[in-house]
Amino acid sequence: MTADLTAARAEALFTTALATGSRPAYEIVDEAIRVTVRAHGGVRGCAADMAAEYGDHPELAVPRMLWALSVVELLYPARRPRPQHRWALVA
Repeated sequence: MTADLTAARAEALFTTALATGSRPAYEIVDEAIRVTVRAHGGVRGCAADMAAEYGDHPELAVPRMLWALSVVELLYPARRPRPQHRWALVA
């Protein structure tokens, strides 16, 4: 699930007006992602626009996605699941 959320955030960030290569603060990125998801009608709309950019301008899309992924991974670190205990409580 975390990988899906990371991908969705990166796709949304890809479609924002933030400059490739910039290192915006968490608050800026979080707001930009929320506004962009709403403007594109959801994460599927962001993914569709991102795919169109890959078709139209692949030489620009690849570095932009690498940037978006690096920003998302930096600002939204993956949470590790808690280990499950294999013992049961005995009354």
